Amino acid sequence: MPRPRLPIGIQDFQTLRESGCYYVDKTPLIHQLVRQGRHYFLSRPRRFGKSLLLDTLRELFAGNEPLFRGLAIHGKWDWTNKHPIVHLSFGGKNIESDDLETDVLAQLGIIERNAGLAPPDKAMSGPARLRDLLDRLHGKTGRRVVVLVDEYDKPILDALDKPEIAEANREYLRGFYGVIKDCARLVRFVFVTGISMFTRVSLFSGLNNLENISLDPAFATICGYTDRDLDAVFAAELDGLDRDEIRHWYNGYHWRGEEKLYNPYDILLLFRSREFEPHWFETGTPKMLYRQIVRERRNPMELERLAADSKLLSSFDVSDIDLRALMFQAGYLTIAREERIGAARLFALAFPNLEVRLSFSKGLLAHAGQDQVEVIRSGNALLELLAANDFAGFGERLKSYLAGVPHQWCDSSPIDRFEAHYASMLYLCFRAVGADLAVEDASSHGRADMVVFQDGQVFVLEFKMVENGATTESTLNRAISQMRERGYAEKYRSRGEPIHLVAAAFGANERNLLAVRHAQSEIGNGYGGNAC
Repeated sequence: MPRPRLPIGIQDFQTLRESGCYYVDKTPLIHQLVRQGRHYFLSRPRRFGKSLLLDTLRELFAGNEPLFRGLAIHGKWDWTNKHPIVHLSFGGKNIESDDLETDVLAQLGIIERNAGLAPPDKAMSGPARLRDLLDRLHGKTGRRVVVLVDEYDKPILDALDKPEIAEANREYLRGFYGVIKDCARLVRFVFVTGISMFTRVSLFSGLNNLENISLDPAFATICGYTDRDLDAVFAAELDGLDRDEIRHWYNGYHWRGEEKLYNPYDILLLFRSREFEPHWFETGTPKMLYRQIVRERRNPMELERLAADSKLLSSFDVSDIDLRALMFQAGYLTIAREERIGAARLFALAFPNLEVRLSFSKGLLAHAGQDQVEVIRSGNALLELLAANDFAGFGERLKSYLAGVPHQWCDSSPIDRFEAHYASMLYLCFRAVGADLAVEDASSHGRADMVVFQDGQVFVLEFKMVENGATTESTLNRAISQMRERGYAEKYRSRGEPIHLVAAAFGANERNLLAVRHAQSEIGNGYGGNAC
């Protein structure tokens, strides 16, 4: 029996099912959705299977029974109950430069022709023509209409760098989507998908009966693949691939369900190429995010320890763009854990996996003017020098690397921000080569600036600016003393590995590293006296 095909780039359910492709059965969750409600909204990052989900719903409500044979929903659905469909998608073109009304009218015209309806006798606006179409489809079939909207927010996201266009598109869509609620008696089911979660006030005030299931644990896996899916559906493709490496590279997306998820695009491209590469990341560069990080003078290390509540994660508007919400909704951050503080629920955010962490760091450095080949060379060289305990060489290589880094993050900033700038540049360099590290890792008495785990050794790094009146020597001594007095090494003793305390002193006038000092922290009790 031939092996199923990999459904790379296939977003329509009929083609997938009739072409002998792999399919992860999402129909149990779809059935649950249809049984318990009528109006839904789902946000997921790009390439996560949203379009396939909508097309599956389209075929289901159209009663295309043969496509569902062998799937969980087949025996639970009334295939004689067929509904007319209005299926709209805004993902096909750049609406920033194209007229939104023209695109809407063209899509509605195609739906009319496919349904055997004549075009309206007179010119109508997009919202008016949608109202007319819903009424005529219901009148012709006697059945209520299913409305599916894919990439609902793309006309706004495409124009975020041009706020006047973004706001105009938002206002147009607000009126357009409002028609759906006004025609509730004609509508059986509504499902809207997109990347962002615009506030109901800003966009969905006219369609405020949508149930947002984006952070509903019950539907967390309605898009994407789980580890169980890989074992059950793609077992034949796993031979020769390291499962731990697959998880390290691609697993980790989390929307409050019990399981973490893979982006389907990553997994399918991995199975085809048999190579671990940033498949998803390379389909779109987050230039807007990079610009906002630089504009806000954000320390990139902060991205490893961001937190937000559900309200922030579920809101977004043209005039109020929060970096945390933007990165979460776009898939560059995910929920690492959640906790309750009183009545509030807070989410700790983190990069989902190696692919995103590594690629985002490379891209941010490239945005700052760094050559990616040189970044990779420097990062690997710095890690090798640490592993060899060549701290003098580490200092020289770090000084050379920092000399070539632009200063967008620290120009015109107070002197105490220079320290964070240098730390963030080393952090990005290490992250760009996949280093295992922790940033501002807390102990019982304080936080180490950076901890690097390399070749069975632990390197605790502390960065200090040489203050007015101080010397390089006294600054290094102060950093080593701080690490010892606050017990930065204590939490790593259980690893049974050599622990090194590494202090780095920077000069504001020199705008670079001045010196590095190393002190050995012995395994067990006490500290060694080796310093350089």
